[in-house]
Amino acid sequence: MKISKEAQRMARQLLRSSLAGDQLDEGRVRALTRKVIDAKPRGYLQVLSAYAKLLRLELDKGHARVETAVELQANTRGAVEADLRAKSSRELTFEYVVSPELLGGMRVKVGSDVWDGSIRARLQRLQEIFR
Repeated sequence: MKISKEAQRMARQLLRSSLAGDQLDEGRVRALTRKVIDAKPRGYLQVLSAYAKLLRLELDKGHARVETAVELQANTRGAVEADLRAKSSRELTFEYVVSPELLGGMRVKVGSDVWDGSIRARLQRLQEIFR
């Protein structure tokens, strides 16, 4: 379903109104959502759908997913967290996932940013070069 430009504009306005500084304010999100539902402006379902998508993207900016081929030791986790916190202006939550298909190395995803230093990614890049 294609969302109209007006619905996208309204969703962005709602997102801006939901922020307290750089952080989402849950109370504001609930109040704004309730206000839109009660008012039922034209295309309000599209607005709410676009708003939900923007909220998910905003929440993902504060979450780091770290994938490795093997379980990381505590000191390595601490170093990774310190490095990512230094690069980010936000408070981050961390999720560690063991993915043996990476073969080695690490893949880190924070919001829409992905840093892939896995052996699997390197092998795929080499394969593309020699095709």
